Amino acid sequence: MSSAEPLTSVDEHLDEILAAINPLPPYDQPLIEALSLPICESIVSPIDLPSFDNSAMDGYAVCFADVASASEDHPVTLPVTGEVAAGQTKLFAMSPGTAVKIMTGAPVPQGADSVVPYEWTDRGVAHVRISKAPELGQHLRRRGEDVKEGDLVLEDGRLLGARQIGLLASIGRAQVSARPRPRVVVMSTGSELREPGTALGHDSIYDSNSYMLAAAVRAAGAIAYRVGMVTDDPQEFADALSDQLVRADMVVTSGGVSKGDYDVVKEVLSDLGTVTFREVAMQPGKPQGFGFVGEDSTPIFTLPGNPVSSFVSFEAFVLPAIRRMMGRLPYRRPLVRALLTKGLSAPAGRETYARGTFEIDGKGAHVTPAGSHGSHLLGDLSDANALIVIDAETTHIPAGEHVQVMVLDRDY
Repeated sequence: MSSAEPLTSVDEHLDEILAAINPLPPYDQPLIEALSLPICESIVSPIDLPSFDNSAMDGYAVCFADVASASEDHPVTLPVTGEVAAGQTKLFAMSPGTAVKIMTGAPVPQGADSVVPYEWTDRGVAHVRISKAPELGQHLRRRGEDVKEGDLVLEDGRLLGARQIGLLASIGRAQVSARPRPRVVVMSTGSELREPGTALGHDSIYDSNSYMLAAAVRAAGAIAYRVGMVTDDPQEFADALSDQLVRADMVVTSGGVSKGDYDVVKEVLSDLGTVTFREVAMQPGKPQGFGFVGEDSTPIFTLPGNPVSSFVSFEAFVLPAIRRMMGRLPYRRPLVRALLTKGLSAPAGRETYARGTFEIDGKGAHVTPAGSHGSHLLGDLSDANALIVIDAETTHIPAGEHVQVMVLDRDY
């Protein structure tokens, strides 16, 4: 790219990515596997919930008219003619003037219209003394009072949480149609990289990016395959990439995309003609690459090697793409307004993502800049829980102004 060529805006680069990536096709998945995925069907209940009248308490099924006058001073005593427990297939019928011992969830005997809890009785076996009257119909769960057969219980696109999965199981669904979690291969490049837990040389560093990005992929709800580091040898990178494509719905690399003599990712992928490298008007994270590789046209993101640049690039471009593959809306992490507690400067002409600490207290939402702008300062990034987003036209924001904040580490 010539120095005279204008930088691409963040929005333009992301729009091109989202236009090029399609949601993965859905298929039937076991309920637990579909957690945090949007469903791809509308679901109608095939049964009533509850599917039969049942007791909400451990106690005695009675006819209300027989116990309406019961009190501490004038208890009512009834003969106990049977007992019914949850899961018991035998159906009971009872006559007026009697009581049937009943457990929570057990079907209500025919002829009963109320349940007296144990606490209001002497818990008798042959006869029961009742010292408090229930209301008519109290402690009964009526068939269909929660969900009726034919009710629409979940609409197409609804995100499945624990509560929705519980509902699906309660109506007998073992599977649900949903898009799969994308399989994302994460690779770091650089001959200077070493695996954590091994010895460092005087000119080597530990590979943090592949761990950080793989963790970010998993936090996004996708499946991460961390390949680790690859040296700056073009053939080694090409072979490693080719080997990984068989299990990848997406590939994310870090490093090797700038203008140096050993930028192996750019060297290898430029020859394919299917990956575009450009400079995006953002700080940090200017050098970016995106395109498709392999026979299946697998999307690939080539992120810069500096850790902060790599993380911000993931948030800005890769995370929205993962969510689009899963069909999760919105694709981009929403921005919230917060009061800036300290003044903040930014370079002209670039959308800046400054690290910050976001809090909400009795005075509202506020954010404090964390550390400096250095794209290698992983300690500052670790301390931050937000990115302060400053538009390309703004170079300084004084304390006390409201800013746009991308809050990290929470689902949306």
